[in-house]
Amino acid sequence: MEALTVLERLKAFEVRLSAAQFDKIAMYLALLLRWNRAINLTSVREPGEIVTRHFGESLYLTRLVNLRGTLLDVGSGAGFPGLVLKIAVPDLNLVLLEPTAKKRAFLKEVARECCLMGIEIRPERVEEFCRTKPSSADVVTIRAVGSFGTVLGASAECLTPGGALYVWLTRSQAERLSAECMDLTWMKPVPIPLSRDRAILCGTHRSAGQAGRS
Repeated sequence: MEALTVLERLKAFEVRLSAAQFDKIAMYLALLLRWNRAINLTSVREPGEIVTRHFGESLYLTRLVNLRGTLLDVGSGAGFPGLVLKIAVPDLNLVLLEPTAKKRAFLKEVARECCLMGIEIRPERVEEFCRTKPSSADVVTIRAVGSFGTVLGASAECLTPGGALYVWLTRSQAERLSAECMDLTWMKPVPIPLSRDRAILCGTHRSAGQAGRS
C-alpha cells in the first residue's frame, strides 16, 4: 500500500504527519504484512483495515493529548499504539513491554527499518516492570490486552504523579472499568472514528486531576 493511500485511509482520524512520517507508516505496514505471514501479529489481514483499525486508532491519541516525556506501552504486540505514536512524536522516550520473543524481534525490525531512536524493548510484563521502575512513565498506553486483571494497577504504579494512562477498549468495557478500578480518576471515554463501539479512556492519579491532558 502506497503512502498516499495510507494518507487517504487516515483522513478520518485528522492526524498531522509529515510526508516522511507517512512514508514510515507505509514501511511499517509493509513489514507487518510480510511478518504476519510467518507469525501471528494481527488477526486483521486486509491492509486497508489494518491502517484504519491499528494505525488510525493508535494515532488518534495525538489529537486528544500533547504527548511528551516517557511513554510506556504495555503488551506492545505488533507495536500498537507505542511504535506508531513514536513515529508521530519522535521526541518521545519509548519503552515497549512485550514478553513474546518473536514479537520483540518484529518491534526491533520496525524500529531499525524506520530509523526510530530512543526506544527500549523489554521482555517483562508490567507487573514485573513496575517493581523495578515505579513512577517512571509520563504516559502509559494499553491496547488489545486479553484481560486487564492486575495490569491496570501495575500500570498506574508506573505513572509519574502528573502522568496519564490511556486504554483502548469498547464503551461497555470503559463503563465497567470506570466503576471497578477506583485507583484512578477516569475521564469520559472518547469515541474512536470509524468504530461503532470502541473508545479511548484516560485515567489519572486522583491527586493529579486533569494532569497529562492537552
